[in-house]
Amino acid sequence: MSQVAMAGGAAPVDPAASRPRLVVVSAVGVAQILAWGSSYYLPAVLAGPIAAETGWPLGWVVGALSVGLLVSGLVSPRVGHLIERHGGRPVLATSAVLLALGLLAIGLAPTLPLFIAAWLVIGAGMGCGLYDPAFSALGRLYGESARPAITQVTLFGGFASTVCWPLTAFLAAHLGWRGACLTYAALLAVVVLPLYLLALPREEDRAPKPAAADAPLPGHLRPEQRTAFLLLAAGFTLAYGTMTVIGVHLLMLLQAQGVALAAAVGLGALIGPAQVGGRVLEMTFGKKAHPIWSLVASSVLVAVGLGLLVATPGIAPACIVLYGMGSGIRSIVRGTVPLAMFGREGYAILMGRLGLPTLLATAAAPLVGIWLLEWVGPSGTLAFLFGAALLHLALVVPLVPLALRGARRP
Repeated sequence: MSQVAMAGGAAPVDPAASRPRLVVVSAVGVAQILAWGSSYYLPAVLAGPIAAETGWPLGWVVGALSVGLLVSGLVSPRVGHLIERHGGRPVLATSAVLLALGLLAIGLAPTLPLFIAAWLVIGAGMGCGLYDPAFSALGRLYGESARPAITQVTLFGGFASTVCWPLTAFLAAHLGWRGACLTYAALLAVVVLPLYLLALPREEDRAPKPAAADAPLPGHLRPEQRTAFLLLAAGFTLAYGTMTVIGVHLLMLLQAQGVALAAAVGLGALIGPAQVGGRVLEMTFGKKAHPIWSLVASSVLVAVGLGLLVATPGIAPACIVLYGMGSGIRSIVRGTVPLAMFGREGYAILMGRLGLPTLLATAAAPLVGIWLLEWVGPSGTLAFLFGAALLHLALVVPLVPLALRGARRP
């Protein structure tokens, strides 16, 4: 109890208790659907219509997303510091404003350079408002008990493409691609921004320096934690680069394994439900175990799914489901493992540092995938991705004793 409360004054209100957790999680979850759908998933539907109407090269239209992801990675460490200092509410609200402004600029862009410039703004919005900042906000708010909230938010986020791809296609068909962008800008301004401002509690600023002169700075790693952090960063970077290559080039990779185009499209549609299914299983069976075991399960499922796809493409549906479940669980452990291993203090800063290489790899992955396809062909690319999954598993294994040793430390 604080000295003020002991002296008879009112005890300070815990921000985490000032809003029902269901309200916070639901607000962040709905906001994640619209944020992902209006940024990361937007070019999948609109790139073709934009290129067809404007005459801009399709490669530049699609590549603008990579520009945005590059910006999001570069701002990620600074975003982590801001959340650690001020809490998640102002940063996530800023993301809604930036995404809305970027989409407004896209909808009005008369030239390709202005179109790409608009993606710089969207990239800053993604860096302030997608999973890593959302996890950081929840970690700062709820501390070590944030794991269920992070898992629940990923369940919402798993429906981003399911909800927004049809919505984007509907808007483009009736309003044109510019009208679709302007509609999303309005949704971010009138739905997402109020959700963040009303549902997330205000939190007190934290001093940029610790009170005690010999206390570590927030986000500072002890010497015994640095190896774990480097393994985690390398593993997530490799995993998300691999996942992005698969997401962009999956249809071609499946066709190279003898799967017809129509069947490949149907198999690709299995990934979303499999991701949600994996997250439900993690939430159901993994909540009492250390999240490092969920990271192990994720890595194994991805490696087994890709390995079976290379060796026995005749069971491609099962391979895709295994891969999808593993990638779905990975979205959870991206937020829960750092929190469990490094603690609440400085969590947002560490998430920002982890986000930098991960988002840079995500930005570069589509071009790396094209290079691999040209160099070793689709079958060779799939074998290369399987090797990357095995390497990721090899990086995860030494993390297990490090994570469990930290959990046992009093």
